[in-house]
Amino acid sequence: MYRATTSQIEVVVEPFYLEEQSEPHENRYVWGYRVTIANNSPETVQLCSRYWQITHENGYVEEVRGAGVVGEQPVLDPGDSYQYSSGCPLSTPSGVMAGHYEMQGEGGRAFEIEIPAFSLDLPDQRPTLN
Repeated sequence: MYRATTSQIEVVVEPFYLEEQSEPHENRYVWGYRVTIANNSPETVQLCSRYWQITHENGYVEEVRGAGVVGEQPVLDPGDSYQYSSGCPLSTPSGVMAGHYEMQGEGGRAFEIEIPAFSLDLPDQRPTLN
């Protein structure tokens, strides 16, 4: 698992390889990842948008921006946590994902929280942050 804490909000990511959706002979490798966001701050916050930087093993970089996560913009009261799962296809057998969430606190205060960089590696490979 990969973990980062920003402004008392913890983000934990657990990546996993989706062999049944991958087709290595066609250079298609698919990973899932489970994200848990825990609000350990004293204020209510809302996740408004996301930004991902996805780096393939060959150095190709994709950027993904969008509202919320998996179609939701969750509100987390103090002590709440939110979990979702999503996926990422790559054209190479490994890569790295990292990014941030744009949050809104009480009174409309906007701020970013870090998504920790995490490695996408085949199950028989040793994990590395490329």
